Amino acid sequence: MILVATSGYAYKDWKGRFYPENMKDGDMLAFYSREFPFTEVNSSYYSMPTPYMFYHMMKKTPGNFIFVVKAYGGMTHQRDLGDITVGRFHDALKPLVEAGRLGCVLAQFPYSFHNNEKNRDYLKKLRERMKDLPLAVEFRSDDWLRLEVIRLLRENDMAFVCVDEPPIRGLLPPVVVATSSIGYVRFHGRNIRKWYNHEKSYERYDYLYTEMELSEWVPRIRELSRKTKVVFIAMNNHFNASAVINARQLLGLLKEAGNI
Repeated sequence: MILVATSGYAYKDWKGRFYPENMKDGDMLAFYSREFPFTEVNSSYYSMPTPYMFYHMMKKTPGNFIFVVKAYGGMTHQRDLGDITVGRFHDALKPLVEAGRLGCVLAQFPYSFHNNEKNRDYLKKLRERMKDLPLAVEFRSDDWLRLEVIRLLRENDMAFVCVDEPPIRGLLPPVVVATSSIGYVRFHGRNIRKWYNHEKSYERYDYLYTEMELSEWVPRIRELSRKTKVVFIAMNNHFNASAVINARQLLGLLKEAGNI
């Protein structure tokens, strides 16, 4: 099963491009879920989510709509896996877990999180603390692209997040790796000029893929889907609703190729 959607949905600059111009912010998710099968919840990275938040989100969406939840930033960036933090995160996810609507937890690590023994041990501890929750891990540094890391992820049932991002030295190349029953691909755009040199963070994701660039991923996604039960594909080039445009294009390419 291949699911194509976007990273987040609550963007004001999508009004007039995807959402109706006068749409209230609180109505965005219901509108979004009419077209897309899942979304990445970004707010859980910036602040600890609550059970009520997810209960409220589920009420706005169809019963088969899935949520991928970003791990709280305190866990991935401040290395906080204490009982209080982890306990609150687990409690928040309970409504999704009980309803069968949690796609996975997405642990997004910073570029400064390099492949060394200390950080590999941290990954193992994260897996242990997440218990039986489905878990996907996104690295930014290419030193994680090693066979021993792939083995570590497989042994601990953690999905490797494949990425499309600018061809900048040190970042991960566009490789396809399956390490669990979940396949994951995130499209960040290829804005080389603004990746590091930007005033506002959203400028990094100001990029619209061409159809040719997206078509490069069709055979890769096909390969990933053969090795997994579900593949989540999230467009993170959200500026000016480029993510919506490219999600639709990629979905069309996958259908043409007979993958969906």
